[in-house]
Amino acid sequence: MKRVKALVGLLLVVVGFYLAWELLPPYFANYQLQDALENEARLDSYNPNKTDADIKSSIVKAARDLDIRLKPEDVTISRDGPNLAISASYSVHVDLPGFPLDIKFNPATKNKRI
Repeated sequence: MKRVKALVGLLLVVVGFYLAWELLPPYFANYQLQDALENEARLDSYNPNKTDADIKSSIVKAARDLDIRLKPEDVTISRDGPNLAISASYSVHVDLPGFPLDIKFNPATKNKRI
């Protein structure tokens, strides 16, 4: 009985590591994209010469560097006077054995210029 419990425990640890190996990279990439959005909003709210298309291409490039498939039409930019809001919407497909999974991410930020 002790041997069965040990094998079940070992199996649970291995499954936990496998799930972490498969699921953590998309969440970490989303965190890095969120940081890129915040930096872009912070810098571009003080640079009114940068167009929305320039901001979108910069965000798409940052996403491509993180291996995130993001198209310019997935990025939304809104300006309210000096304030700038940037959001994106994308999903990542993760193939788990017997349970394929699509994780949806919606990173967004808003920079209020004072």
